[in-house]
Amino acid sequence: EYTMDVFFRQTWVDKRLKYDGPIEILRLNNLMVSKVWTPDTFFRNGKKSVAHNMTAPNKLFRIMRNGTILYTMRYLIAECPMRLVDFPMDGHACPLKFGSYAYPKSEMIYTWTKGPEKSVEVPEESSSLVQYD
Repeated sequence: EYTMDVFFRQTWVDKRLKYDGPIEILRLNNLMVSKVWTPDTFFRNGKKSVAHNMTAPNKLFRIMRNGTILYTMRYLIAECPMRLVDFPMDGHACPLKFGSYAYPKSEMIYTWTKGPEKSVEVPEESSSLVQYD
């Protein structure tokens, strides 16, 4: 089993939230976020997905003048079946599958901002497996 701490960023355009004014980016607090529509994205193959709530929910919500929204949440995700056939020389891939809970594919379309290969970045120092003697 593994756990992964991720910052999951979603962007979409809600034309109802377009505005004019001197402020380039509106930053909403967690109370205001609950009043705005957000995608019901969930991890389909996650055994356990937990949103971080240290002193307050770890959410970032920004609205740009043109109605573009950036919504970031910090999650802890766990689940990756591993076949240890060649231990300790095994290679593993742990895909994250996500989608909308209530909306069909025709109403909610997910696309990678930088393409599927470059949208997920895992720094070398952030990924390691337990070493056994």
